[in-house]
Amino acid sequence: MIDRRSVIVGLGAAAVAAPTIVRAQNPTVIRVGALKLIHSIAPYFYERFVPAGYKVEVLPFETPTECKTAVVTRSVDFGHFGIAAGQLGAAAGEPIVLIASTCNRGMAIIAKKDSPIHAIKDLKGKRVAVFPGTTQEVFFLERLRMEGMSIKDVEPVRVSFSEMHIALARGDVDAYVGAEPGPGVSLSTGVGQLVEYPYSTAMGSLNMVFGTHRDTITNKPDLVRTMLGIHQQGTDYASKNKDELVAMASSRLGQKKEAIEASVPNVELTWRFGATQIQQAKVYADHMLALKQIKRLPDFATFIDTSFVDALKPA
Repeated sequence: MIDRRSVIVGLGAAAVAAPTIVRAQNPTVIRVGALKLIHSIAPYFYERFVPAGYKVEVLPFETPTECKTAVVTRSVDFGHFGIAAGQLGAAAGEPIVLIASTCNRGMAIIAKKDSPIHAIKDLKGKRVAVFPGTTQEVFFLERLRMEGMSIKDVEPVRVSFSEMHIALARGDVDAYVGAEPGPGVSLSTGVGQLVEYPYSTAMGSLNMVFGTHRDTITNKPDLVRTMLGIHQQGTDYASKNKDELVAMASSRLGQKKEAIEASVPNVELTWRFGATQIQQAKVYADHMLALKQIKRLPDFATFIDTSFVDALKPA
């Protein structure tokens, strides 16, 4: 005979245990901010390499500053943004920490097709689209300086990266300092011609980085290690599988395959961040300070942490 009290107790225990079972089945969600650029295409390959118990959500952002701010406000756990946005935040005392790289190269100065603009010096007096506070702006200003020019020698026009190709096609500007896939679109459609890839400065081709909140490193080091393992594998996979990279970028960015194919050679996806990148970042910060874009240099002892990248093993 079944004891009624035993049944009631058993049901009560099951009710208590059930929520625990449900919680155990819910994965840990990692929110990652990415830009609407080919530089940030690696996150869309993350799902292939997410270990059991985790789920990655990719949130797209229009500008580097927006993505960096999302990290600072903890709207996302990790973010991909330009080195300029990171330096601006760190110099202002924000708790942003760079823990890996995302992409080198990916920049280009493009002029209208068949225009007389073939070199930096030809930009004098021309309308040039530049987005303030970006890595591209700092590289452009340094290239102007190297040619004996300054921003006063051109007519800068504030245009977002996604609008630069359209602005050039309409004739709103004579040239732009852009980020891929914009230059690839302009070149593949015959709207633009290459002025130069601005990698001849002491900053090399340093561009986009991978960062997180300082508290995440302190309180969740295991999460950081897990995320960087995913980032490493996703980045390496995208780099080695160009056809899939082109297909993914075309799908996610809404660009034609021909435009993405023209962009890929100018993009170096990478997770590595070591002594060379740190030195380039310091040179970059010196330029920003000289340009009065920042009031002080970041504290590099806390701004950059390569310990997690250093611990990664070959995928």
